[in-house]
Amino acid sequence: MLKSRTIPPMAAEETMSIQRAERVDHQLIRAIGVPGLTANIINSTIGAGIFVLPALVAKGLGPAAPVAFICCAIAMVLFVTCFAIAGSRVSLTGGLYAYVEVAFGRYVGFLAGVLYGITALGAVAGVVNVLVNSIAIVAPFLGNPVMRIVLMIVVYGSLVLINVRGVRGGAGAVTVVTLAKLLPLLLFICAGIFFIQPANLSWTAWPSSKALGDSVILLIFAFVGIEVALIPSGEVKNPARTVPRSAYLALVVTTIIYITIQLVAQGTLGADLANYKDAPLAEAAAKFLGNIGRTILIAGATISAFGFVTSDILSSPRMIFAFGRDGALPAFFAHVHPRYRSPDVAIITYAVLAFSLSVTGTFEQLAVLSNVAVLLMYLLCCAGCWFLVQRDIRTEGQPFNFAGMKIVPVLAIIAIIWILSHATVREFAVNGILLALASVVYLIRGQFRRKS
Repeated sequence: MLKSRTIPPMAAEETMSIQRAERVDHQLIRAIGVPGLTANIINSTIGAGIFVLPALVAKGLGPAAPVAFICCAIAMVLFVTCFAIAGSRVSLTGGLYAYVEVAFGRYVGFLAGVLYGITALGAVAGVVNVLVNSIAIVAPFLGNPVMRIVLMIVVYGSLVLINVRGVRGGAGAVTVVTLAKLLPLLLFICAGIFFIQPANLSWTAWPSSKALGDSVILLIFAFVGIEVALIPSGEVKNPARTVPRSAYLALVVTTIIYITIQLVAQGTLGADLANYKDAPLAEAAAKFLGNIGRTILIAGATISAFGFVTSDILSSPRMIFAFGRDGALPAFFAHVHPRYRSPDVAIITYAVLAFSLSVTGTFEQLAVLSNVAVLLMYLLCCAGCWFLVQRDIRTEGQPFNFAGMKIVPVLAIIAIIWILSHATVREFAVNGILLALASVVYLIRGQFRRKS
């Protein structure tokens, strides 16, 4: 059970809610070890973004683009350390949201869930743009505005149909595309590394803080995803050991893959890399593998994008369902299909919201919107990590400890603030408006529950 050497200032209702969550989680089997959690984090992190981000980063930084990857990796080390510390103290299912709720209570935990929703919606809407762009490269007649909308309707509609008919079909679709998205990237790296032109990688001046920050806030899109993989924390064996080891190992593997991809793309295309914003890796592959390489990478981007959307439509709507179940949203959103036993209203609602964003934004705009939301969520988690350590809250076993541990959340918060300083007013305004509306709904639902 939840323990603390100093009793945290939680309301009785919140403490009972956490204890109920612990009792429910104790029914789960702790079967996920280091290999399984590491693979899950890598799979959740490497997505469709890396197929297009090399061109966008090269546009801002040129040959110095790898510096942005290193900055993202350093920032992620700080964030992952906070997640590892918090995860070793709060092993409830829910990942970051459970950590925030235990540290700050139900309302702030609810806001973390809303930020996750904004993150997920922005990410899936952006990736659908990548998917449609990849298809349009193969079939140019599908690239006009009307056909793009039709394609998006087909993508969302088919996945809604699959998932409403039951979680088994959705999970099966995710399994099929998982391996397919990694193979083209490994082929690209293994073949392309022999065709790098050193002259294309040389740079003489250190990039400006603004150029670097603008690239980092865009590139962080490719590094986030660990928060999804940590959701099943209640099923991880020995979380104090497994969470940090898996998180660091996955981060090392992912960073090596990303930097190598950037070096191959930059080393083969040079300054032209920035001109291929829709399919930079495909154009780079054409340099050393010919048209067949271009086709493989376009297919890889398409499969990876579809795989991400498939996985997201399977999991993210459950957040809307949970809000409806717990009373944060009207109970209508927790409706279950009478025949297929799936959260049909939540799935349809989520898909409609994502479709609306897909139509109105580009990948770059949606990626930054998503990144602002996820960084705000990380900010709450890093602050929560500091409070969990201060109060010495723990669930079971010896938590993850090391010398100077308390300074890590502070450094992580400083890194987040620096990255967020490069976002535009629009991204902050959108997130602020959505959080304000969510807060109003939360307060109204709370008043209604008390009267009932």
